[in-house]
This record gives sequence, C-alpha cells and structure tokens, in this order.
Amino acid sequence: MQVRRVVPNVQSTALPRSAEFYGVLGLEEVMDHGWIRTLAPAGNPTAQLSLMSEDATAPVAPDLSIEVDDVDAAYAAMRARGAEIVHPLTDEEWGVRRFFVRDPDGTVVNVLGHR
Repeated sequence: MQVRRVVPNVQSTALPRSAEFYGVLGLEEVMDHGWIRTLAPAGNPTAQLSLMSEDATAPVAPDLSIEVDDVDAAYAAMRARGAEIVHPLTDEEWGVRRFFVRDPDGTVVNVLGHR
C-alpha cells in the first residue's frame, strides 16, 4: 500500500474568509462541496489544505486525510490491528471510498482512495 497524499483538514466556521486568507499565501480552490473546500498551489495539486465546517456524511470531522492506493487493504489492516473505526468503509457520491480511524492520541484520520 502506498500513500498518495496527506491533507490537513482545518476546521472553519467561515469557509469563504478562510479560503481568502490562505489565498494570500498562494493557495487556490481546487474543490468546493459547500461543507469542505480544498486549496492547492497552482501547478502542485498534491500540496493541499482542506477547510471544513463539518463532514456531510460522517459523525465527526476528521483532522487529516490520507489518500492511499488501496483503501480496502488499509481498512483491513486497521481492523486487524484493532484500531477504532470511527466511520465505516463507505463509497461516497463524490467519487471516493473512505473510512475514518482514530489514532492512539485521538486524532481522527480520513483514509481514502478515489474510485
């Protein structure tokens, strides 16, 4: 299994203002679902920052997202280790398959793969 990218998820109650703030640093909007906006610098789509007001389909908003090349293998590995699954493996309508897992310090990680 390989990691494709790691994206911090910053909680925001003012997505437009937050996006404008990070825009000053050269980050541009590359995705907007209303409840989450992802920003990246032009020409480098793997360096990303997501701004979230909530998570539309999960019980909690994750602290970070890790995209892997085989999300099913990642899910099986986390279950085998006895990790706390916060949100089950789910196919989302926006084209990702994902699950949330809690790390030993309580950080909620969104592990995903694109379909």
